[in-house]
Amino acid sequence: MKKTNHSKLKIIPLGGLEKIGMNITAFEYEDSIIVVDCGLSFPEDDMLGIDLVIPDVSYLKNNIQKVKGFVITHGHEDHIGALPYILKEMNLPIYTTRLTMGIIEKKLEEHNLMRSTRRKVVRHGQSINLGKFRIEFIKTNHSIQDASALAIYSPAGIVVHTGDFKVDYTPVFGDAIDLQRFAEIGKKGVLALMSDSTNAERRGFTPSERTVGATFDRIFAEHRNTRLIIATFASNVDRVQQIINTSYKYGRKVVVEGRSMVNIISVASELGYLNVPEKTLIDVDELRNYPPEKTTIITTGSQGESMAALSRMAADIHKKISIMPGDTIILSSNPIPGNEKAVSHIINEISAKGADVIFQDVHVSGHACQEELKLIYSLVKPKYAIPVHGEYRHLKANAEIAKNLGIPKENIFILRSGEVLALDENSADIVDHVHTGEVMVDGLGVGDVGNIVLRDRQHLSQDGILIVVLTLEKGSSRLLAGPDIVSRGFVYVRESESLMEEARHVLTEAVEKCLMSRHADWSKIKNVIKDTMNDFIWKRTKRRPMILPIIMDV
Repeated sequence: MKKTNHSKLKIIPLGGLEKIGMNITAFEYEDSIIVVDCGLSFPEDDMLGIDLVIPDVSYLKNNIQKVKGFVITHGHEDHIGALPYILKEMNLPIYTTRLTMGIIEKKLEEHNLMRSTRRKVVRHGQSINLGKFRIEFIKTNHSIQDASALAIYSPAGIVVHTGDFKVDYTPVFGDAIDLQRFAEIGKKGVLALMSDSTNAERRGFTPSERTVGATFDRIFAEHRNTRLIIATFASNVDRVQQIINTSYKYGRKVVVEGRSMVNIISVASELGYLNVPEKTLIDVDELRNYPPEKTTIITTGSQGESMAALSRMAADIHKKISIMPGDTIILSSNPIPGNEKAVSHIINEISAKGADVIFQDVHVSGHACQEELKLIYSLVKPKYAIPVHGEYRHLKANAEIAKNLGIPKENIFILRSGEVLALDENSADIVDHVHTGEVMVDGLGVGDVGNIVLRDRQHLSQDGILIVVLTLEKGSSRLLAGPDIVSRGFVYVRESESLMEEARHVLTEAVEKCLMSRHADWSKIKNVIKDTMNDFIWKRTKRRPMILPIIMDV
């Protein structure tokens, strides 16, 4: 006889819990799995040449018959960016709100996945049934429109996942967060709350997005005689809306620059999430028809990314726009943890060009501070608290809030990616650990660059390479030519001729000695070359370049 009411709900974070980015969580009940979000993260400094990092979803692949689909909370890269890569391996349907779907569809078009991927647009307040789960979308506020929290109904209880959120009573577009619905679900009894921890260390409330509009108005009024270049996140449609409104008010034309910015703005305008007054937007080529002080340029690159439009303008390698003395540049975002150096570099570069830089008070966060988190906890009244979305210190700060609100310490779980939390009304425990990890995307290759390749890249980047080429006679193994030494990234050969000559001399002796012994096969010769060179170079330079022997026989 099948046990009905005794199964537990399993919550399995597959990414996104040790850092900001790569959010993806599986919810499993008996034979049903749903996946919330599917994000990417950007490479760390030591990931040389890597473009993006996506989660390892082996667990989903191994249980593909149970997986019912992706449920997406909002349209930021760290929640949707890995979808095209993972959909190529697992064809699953996507459920999300209108603007989020619009942004995802742009990605699917680029990867030729539109025809093969099933998609369903869900409105706030609507529910979808997937296997043993019912998922309700709840309206929240964030720095992008159409963000949702999810109420996940399972036979073991209700889990509320806030997604990325803030409480904004006066949003620029649309309605405020549906606090009433959170309270109603809280009254039914909520098993667990998974809440956004990004700003859990910050006291007070996150200011409304509208406050930025007032700041822009002031800046525009004070800078009537300069061109304005404003860098912000491409996905912050409300910010873009306020910049357009203020530009229109002060009689400025607006140019949008940067591929991701152009993409998202075209999707948002098509779907009616962005209202652009007629004749306000102009093409970049039309800039020369207007005096600089009558133009505003909205661009990507507020994080100092080297290939984004703002960095290219600052370095004079942008095809159409360069920064002039007298321009005013506004960085309308805060540095994401880890990007502070890049942002500081771009500010210095722009200032050296004679332009003014404004980066104070022109940004508000899209994430809840402590008071908003307390509000959500108080409305939802969960039995268990599971902080998500953030680095360990953020999760810990969120856990502290839950504890102060009276949730017992043993009911608060700071999970790590891969841990399986099994829970029901009576208990919650970490019962298992599944395989997770990072898959690196480099160019068109997904996952073909692993730790060994990265280690080689680091080795090459630190000490360079020496290639040793020699030719042996077939049959007699007599040394016919070489050994010749080619150096890249190790020393500048022309200035180190004596070092190279000496290395060659030492090598020739070692190789000839090796060839005289009976057991001289190629792998033995290669090892002799490596060992001899390593010892010699280390003694002379205290460096360890990569040594690559190449043997030919004639």
